[in-house]
Amino acid sequence: MIVTVTPNPSVDRTVEVDALVRGAVLRARAAAVDAGGKGVNVARALAANGHRARAVLPCGGAEGAQLAGLLLLPAVELVLVPVAGAIRANISIVEPDGTVTKINEPGPELSPEETEAVIAATVQAAAGADWVAASGSLPHGVPDDFYTRLFEGLAPGRFRIALDSSGAPLRAALPCHPDVVKPNRDELAEASGQAIVTLGDAADAAEVLREKGARAVLVSLGPDGAILVDEAGATHGEARVDAPASAVGAGDALLAGFLSAGGSGEDSLAEGLAWGAAATRLPGSRMPGPADLDRRSVRIHSSVARSRRLVV
Repeated sequence: MIVTVTPNPSVDRTVEVDALVRGAVLRARAAAVDAGGKGVNVARALAANGHRARAVLPCGGAEGAQLAGLLLLPAVELVLVPVAGAIRANISIVEPDGTVTKINEPGPELSPEETEAVIAATVQAAAGADWVAASGSLPHGVPDDFYTRLFEGLAPGRFRIALDSSGAPLRAALPCHPDVVKPNRDELAEASGQAIVTLGDAADAAEVLREKGARAVLVSLGPDGAILVDEAGATHGEARVDAPASAVGAGDALLAGFLSAGGSGEDSLAEGLAWGAAATRLPGSRMPGPADLDRRSVRIHSSVARSRRLVV
């Protein structure tokens, strides 16, 4: 069982257009609405592949009711924490070449009591779990030490903890020694204070996060794949994607696949890459299922080509 907590979930509307033109009236080629938020996406990806998930999230307003309806999945157990404000609604505009323009609303403002209720619900939901995956940005009113307080409330526990966040909330939680953190390239650069131009730069920056407390760092690098840095060293892997449709949620699918395979080592990295690559082949923020996975496209390299420059 994997428990996810998403402090700032959303209803995500994806609109496909021929080209994004400012000031014009555009006619969509297709549109879809999905449950959103990093932890929600992890739960959706797990459910799509037959893994049980328990999803903890605040829920309020008409958007919250819509979100709860979108998450009525057989393999997902919902733990909804009522809040007064309305859950945010986000928009992704996708062009034919896979370029995505995202407009994310700030989300509701949670009171101190509502924030504590989310933490308490997660602690209760974690009973019997293998992993707790805490993911995403924080809504207004939630202090930067939210994940720190959450992890302190979860300890001691027999489960392991994964964190996918950025900025001050990520930096504040590193001393709690999460078992794995999953930044993307920009988030890693910000958290480490280092410029990331090559694969070697990414590996070195991940070591900085390990020095700050993370036990392992799984870095999503878009078309350059991902790097896993742990006590065994740095491992690089990538998966071929010939026709990307949308990168929305690909990092969440990567983390879900990684955790589903145990959450450590090359095999977990390979599974995560297969899930992440499959997500980029799908429109909008759809999460891949077994029929979408192409594990043959995954390559795990015996060493990190440290001088290889990353795709801009």
